[in-house]
Amino acid sequence: MEVVIVPDAAAGGELIAEAIARLLRRKPDALLGVATGSTPLPVYQALTAKVRSGAVDASRARIAQLDEYVGLPADHPESYRSVLRREVLEPLRIGMDAFMGPDGTAEDVPAACEAYDRALAEAGGVDLQLLGIGTDGHIGFNEPCSSLASRTRIKTLTEQTRIDNARFFDGDIEQVPHHVITQGIGTILEARHLVLLATGEGKADAVAATVEGPVAAVCPASALQLHPHATVVADEAAAAKLKLADYFRHTYADKPDWQGL
Repeated sequence: MEVVIVPDAAAGGELIAEAIARLLRRKPDALLGVATGSTPLPVYQALTAKVRSGAVDASRARIAQLDEYVGLPADHPESYRSVLRREVLEPLRIGMDAFMGPDGTAEDVPAACEAYDRALAEAGGVDLQLLGIGTDGHIGFNEPCSSLASRTRIKTLTEQTRIDNARFFDGDIEQVPHHVITQGIGTILEARHLVLLATGEGKADAVAATVEGPVAAVCPASALQLHPHATVVADEAAAAKLKLADYFRHTYADKPDWQGL
């Protein structure tokens, strides 16, 4: 696992956006796995700036969704499909025909989950999966003690998660769905490159457990240690509890420029 420590969220966003731009220059139709939430926004903003300046063309890229609410109509403004359309597809000039996501309104949710896993495989697999991390080490909606071999499946949201997400639903927790579809950890690990961005002191314990702790279901993100090409980008605050922080800074400073992330 490569760990890159950056000054702040903006620097992390720029670094990851450049890695995505490099990928798109050599593979214009790359399948990009994207996440929602506030953490990845600097990545999308930096990549959008590159598209607008002509530094990269993302129009042929394909987009794969990490998770989705169950029972929320696809056109609901807070469905993750709608959020990603606003934050990723439209700014990057990518059409909805290039978007892949699980069907959160399906009558048979388990079948929809299996269908999404098959669709990802049939599309050639995810080339780069962008991830955030929860304070408890979760990735996607794989809460602590999720199976490290789990596939795309339905999960029940914790009450705290529903409380946290109520801010997107006019502060009304009753509007927040109880269930989501999420790519499982086993599914996530099939992407060719995993890039996890962590910012803020609230993520410091989770980052330390992910990078330097044991591989354990209690910290789902620790499964990244099993991946042959995983990159953790953390700002100074999120990296504050890493015992090997100086080593990580040294190795990145001496890394060949051509190697990228």
